[in-house]
Amino acid sequence: MKIRLIENGIITQIDDIEDATQAPGQGFFWIDASPFDLDILQPLYDLHPLAIEDCIDEEEQRPKLQIYDDHYFLVLNGIAFHNQDIFLREINIFFGSHAIITVTKQEAPEFASMLPIIREKEVNHPDTFLYHLIDQIVDRYFDVTEKIEDLIEALEEEILMKTRKSHLEQIIGLRSEILYARKMLLPQRDLIDALHKKELPLIRPKLRKFFGDIWEDASKIVENFETFRDLIGNLREAYQAALAGRANDIMRVFTALTTIFMPLTIVTGIYGMNFDFMPELHSPYGYYVVLGCMALIGLTMFILFKKKEWL
Repeated sequence: MKIRLIENGIITQIDDIEDATQAPGQGFFWIDASPFDLDILQPLYDLHPLAIEDCIDEEEQRPKLQIYDDHYFLVLNGIAFHNQDIFLREINIFFGSHAIITVTKQEAPEFASMLPIIREKEVNHPDTFLYHLIDQIVDRYFDVTEKIEDLIEALEEEILMKTRKSHLEQIIGLRSEILYARKMLLPQRDLIDALHKKELPLIRPKLRKFFGDIWEDASKIVENFETFRDLIGNLREAYQAALAGRANDIMRVFTALTTIFMPLTIVTGIYGMNFDFMPELHSPYGYYVVLGCMALIGLTMFILFKKKEWL
């Protein structure tokens, strides 16, 4: 557990949690905790037991805003994209008048990026901290959408160049990841909209319009994932069309080869009949003449098919 006093952009480390239970003269406390620290924090800050239960629950919580008597509880989702997998990191936030408690099950890179922002913006109020934290979370979604867009474009080029069975697995896997992320994005957008429009005593009115700016970004991200869902559907159709075209090409080649060998088979069948009186059988050059004619027929048909692009 890390305890920091934030005062006009100045960050001071606090060693004893008891020193962070009373409101400071200026600024606020930021307590970065894990679920194991909640037994200590709950009685000190009177955290609501339902919120505590959500923090320690192994099941993923959907983004939401819970309003209690003296604090708010927010669930947000950070995002990462690695090896074509989307990872959502649950970030739980207890938001009070003089303290913000963030609870995560794994390290959140957004917290590291918050430190220079606190100093640069001279953050001195919890709602300003909350705004910049949510802004950092949403900004990371734009980085992920760029990577997903690049992956979809690369997949499309590969499918058009040379279709492989592994492409279908990639398409199905990516589609499930996109649908999973989209399911969490919609309530997160609604949460930000609530911070923008609701009259919340712990958020100053002048800051609400800034949450409206984040809501617009969150809406763009939802639209991007809607587009990705459609693009994945197009990729699947392109994959199936490429397979059908490939099968047609193979069948066309087989048909052309069968057609070329058909007259040759007829010739060999004629000269394979067991008749005694066949003039060409006793000709000294009959064998070579027949072979030459067969080669000429095959070559002529091959050139004709090539010219018509059947081969």
